[in-house]
Amino acid sequence: MSAREEKQRIRERVWALLLREGVARPPFPIQGRIPNFQGAEAAAQRLLQLHHFKSARTVKVNPDSPQRHVRELCLRSGKTLVMPTPRIRGGFLLLEPSRIDASEYRLASTIRGGFIYGERVEPESLGSVDVIVAGSVAVSLAGARVGKGEGYSEIEYAILRMLGKVHDETPIITTVHTIQIVDIIPLEEFDVPVDYIATEKSLIATGTTIQKPRGILWHLLEEKKLEEIPLLKRLRRA
Repeated sequence: MSAREEKQRIRERVWALLLREGVARPPFPIQGRIPNFQGAEAAAQRLLQLHHFKSARTVKVNPDSPQRHVRELCLRSGKTLVMPTPRIRGGFLLLEPSRIDASEYRLASTIRGGFIYGERVEPESLGSVDVIVAGSVAVSLAGARVGKGEGYSEIEYAILRMLGKVHDETPIITTVHTIQIVDIIPLEEFDVPVDYIATEKSLIATGTTIQKPRGILWHLLEEKKLEEIPLLKRLRRA
């Protein structure tokens, strides 16, 4: 079985487990998504135990449902929030909490609100990103991560790494339900490991030894992805 096939098997198993245990939360169906889960808000609050997060000025957070609480936490903590647009088709959104009324932070932390209150920016114009929060379908204690299978989180990281906005030491955190932690996840060249796992119960340092990609691995990108994401085509021409 290839690594890609094994990852899909892990996804299917975790999605089924979340449903069977009754901890999956809307939107449904969860298959094909970064699944929302019972305890997502508690998992987000775990980030306040982490010095890297507390001291961060700019945090990039994925736009999926279970990480909405993290995005709101960033705004309420006075942090600049960088949120990729869905499928990166519109680049990135930059949300400055000082420019948003506090009563609107919850709305601003949604995808719809991000477009209302955020400024669409090219990644070249971003400052340094201090912390990355990524959603996951499954994660291992060794720091290996499985997303929903479309590669957008890895591409977002690769773009920021290529442009010098993040580096090897930039902490990467995922928030998941405890039952999304699995024993082994096969690795591929483009995979981005996580340094910390925040669950509804605890904060775990993975101490990962998995190397983070140093930029965009052009030889692995399908032409379809380049067509889907104009930003990639522009960066390749640069």
